[in-house]
Amino acid sequence: MTKEEAKALKKASKQKIKVDFERTNAWERFKLKYLTWTFIKKVLWFLLRFLLLLGIAYVILYPFISKIFGSFMSRQDLVDVSVKLIPKYPNLDIYTAILEENKYWEAFTNTFILSLVTATIQTFICAVVGYGFAKFKFKGNSLMFGCVMLAMIVPPRTLTLAFINFFKDFKIFGLIPVGENVNLLNTYWPFLLLCIGALYFKNGLYVFMLRQFYKGVPDELEEAAYIDGSGVFKTFIRIILPLSVPMMITVFIFSFAWQWTDTFYSGLFFTNQGNYLITQIVKVPGSLADSTFVAQGLYNNCITNTCGLLIILPLILIYCFCQKYIVQGIERSGIVG
Repeated sequence: MTKEEAKALKKASKQKIKVDFERTNAWERFKLKYLTWTFIKKVLWFLLRFLLLLGIAYVILYPFISKIFGSFMSRQDLVDVSVKLIPKYPNLDIYTAILEENKYWEAFTNTFILSLVTATIQTFICAVVGYGFAKFKFKGNSLMFGCVMLAMIVPPRTLTLAFINFFKDFKIFGLIPVGENVNLLNTYWPFLLLCIGALYFKNGLYVFMLRQFYKGVPDELEEAAYIDGSGVFKTFIRIILPLSVPMMITVFIFSFAWQWTDTFYSGLFFTNQGNYLITQIVKVPGSLADSTFVAQGLYNNCITNTCGLLIILPLILIYCFCQKYIVQGIERSGIVG
């Protein structure tokens, strides 16, 4: 039998099956399509996955939903036993008191500037360091990269005393005893110097992510640039950086988010009340404190939860707009080679 005859026979067989199927009545078609073990297994598997995901979503989202509804509760709702989740007398008293008495906008501005500057410096410095580890071979490369990995697992609190002593009596020329010592505490200089030196919070993780990304960039791109007369720095700025924009956005968002919610370095370097940051708004405003209110403890919990919501709200907005870049950056930072 030739190929043409085989194709014609196969086509005729399909047409016969289709005609036979159309000739059957509606009940027969229903049984053939839905009353089969394969279809039943698909339905059961779909229901199982749906119920499992619904349960997981409930466990994860319920605490946030309860905090959101609790932020609108009044004192009457807290003493009303019929109120479980949705308030009967919602108001904005908690939000108004936090924004005005806890100086939310001042803390927001200070934290935004600090987070933006540190995240920008961290992203660029870590890109330079990661590119050097990925593309340049020199003695001690593996040892130095091992030190970077070690920085990922060393708890920052073990360096508390060293940081305080270093920045409290900071020497302009490092260890060389030239010039007067300067106290850099209660300024932004400790944050900037640590970022510039690639020693700041989570820098080891960022260097690792960018190094893994740059290892996947073909060497032919750099070789072509070198042939055209570009130097190392020009090649890095004009060719490598544009390629690494999704990865750098991911690192920037991570750095911004960690600095936004940081309490360790902020509490370490800012020892007075002059530098008001977003994490310091978590307190009960004086206008909402009432020692005679029987449910004041529950009301204080609602206030604290509302402060937490106002702290993480900017991060949620950033994630909503930048989640595409975060996913792309994580995908491209996989281990290569």
